[in-house]
Amino acid sequence: MATQLDVRRAGQRFHTRAGWLDSHHCFSFSHHYDPKNTHFGLLLVSNDDVVAPGTGFDTHPHRDMEIVTWVLDGGLVHQDSEGHNGVIYPGLAQRMSAGTGILHSEKNDSWKLTGAPEHKEPVHFVQMWVFPDEQGIKPGYEQLDINEELARGGWVTVASGMDRDRDERAISIAQKHAALQAARMSPQQTLALPTAPFAHLYVAKGEVALEGAGLLAKGDAVRVTGAEGQRVTAGAEGAEVLVWEMDAAVTFG
Repeated sequence: MATQLDVRRAGQRFHTRAGWLDSHHCFSFSHHYDPKNTHFGLLLVSNDDVVAPGTGFDTHPHRDMEIVTWVLDGGLVHQDSEGHNGVIYPGLAQRMSAGTGILHSEKNDSWKLTGAPEHKEPVHFVQMWVFPDEQGIKPGYEQLDINEELARGGWVTVASGMDRDRDERAISIAQKHAALQAARMSPQQTLALPTAPFAHLYVAKGEVALEGAGLLAKGDAVRVTGAEGQRVTAGAEGAEVLVWEMDAAVTFG
C-alpha cells in the first residue's frame, strides 16, 4: 500500500459553538455532515471540546460504539446508567463501551465532588469513537491513570483491542484492529509513527513536524494511509499528540 498523507488543518474542522461549549469535529458530527468526511479507518469521531465551568452534556444515550475520552486540562465528571461515576483528569484514560445501550452525562462540575470551588475552570478534552468488533455487547466502563508511563517519554498505549497489547498496562476496547497511543513529547523529541494500514495523528497541544507533511499546529490532524514509521518531531515548546493505529477500515453502504 503506497503511503498517502492527508493533512487536515485545525481551521478546516467543523465547529459547534454554544454558550457553554466550544467543539471542533474532525469528522461529520451532529448537524455537521459531509458524505466525504464521515470517518477514517475505524475512527468515526474525534471531537476537541472545551466545556465551561458548571455546564456540560446532560444525560444522553449511546449504543454500539467504543468511546475513549482523553482530558487535556481540567476535570470532567462522568456518570452513567451502569453505576460508574468519577472525575476524569489529564493522564487518566477512560473507555465506555456503549454496547446494547447506555446513558451517561459529562459535566464540568468536579468541585462539587472535591469541595474545592476555587478550581472552577474550563475542561478541555478529546473524545474519540471507534466501531466495535460486534454489535450488541454488554455495556462496560474502564479507566486507568497512565501519568507515570507518560512521564517516561515515548509512545504510551492508552487503549487497545489488539492481541499484541494484551499484556500492556492500558484500557481495553472491543475492537481487535485498533489501538490508541499518546505521547507528551519534550522539545525537539522525535518519535516514529506506527507501521499500519491506517494511522490518524492528532496534535492536541503544541506543534510538531511530520516527515512528508511539514509543520503541524495544535488542532491539526493527518490521516495516513499505509503508514511506514514516518518521524514526528516536537517543536520548541514540546507537544502532546494522539495517534490511532488501525489495521482495518469500516465501509458504509
